[in-house]
Amino acid sequence: MLPCGKNLPDSTPLTRSSLDSSAQVVHIRPLSQISGQLPVKCYVHLSIIRSMRFSIYAVLALAGLVACNPTFNWRDVRPDGTRVAALMPCKADKAQRTVPMAGQPTTLNLLSCDAGGATFAVSVADVKDSAKTAAVLLQWQSAMLTNIKAPPTAGMAFRLPGLSSGAVMVKALGQRANGQAVSSQAAYFAQGSQVFQAVIYADIISPDVAETFFSGLKFE
Repeated sequence: MLPCGKNLPDSTPLTRSSLDSSAQVVHIRPLSQISGQLPVKCYVHLSIIRSMRFSIYAVLALAGLVACNPTFNWRDVRPDGTRVAALMPCKADKAQRTVPMAGQPTTLNLLSCDAGGATFAVSVADVKDSAKTAAVLLQWQSAMLTNIKAPPTAGMAFRLPGLSSGAVMVKALGQRANGQAVSSQAAYFAQGSQVFQAVIYADIISPDVAETFFSGLKFE
């Protein structure tokens, strides 16, 4: 019977583990070819080495998949004419539309993109009067819920760096135009006479993705 840690006849080298520089290099043939030649403790030692080596390969493979996954490619965006900064998981398209706000036609500027089966958008409008922003934000929340056929939903306080108070988060479950269920999560806030909405629409909203998106909102 051969002792553990010695060279065996007709051996093939086993790679030294980088996790333990003091570990001995054990030269072996496949265990199926030397059954009965090694003591029990040697089989255990070899099994641990093989298990550690497999774990390293698994971690490296997973890291490679994450690094190469292009689904969410987060980048900084800043809507023109504002002090707000945001994170978007894809290249945002710009759009403008005219909507009724504060009793008058108002230009709404929109940054939006689609990634991972979800739609992300940051919108801003200037109502020209800071005294009207609270009422406008409530109307905006109501209009969004009506648009997706969701029941009235109370907003929760939302902390936004650079803004002392007034931001709210609204989560709702509604329907798309085709009747398919849709989840929404939207933040509403104002700065001066500007009003903002940051929103995600998806079949199911990932908590991790939502955390990244909304934690990226801040005033600079």
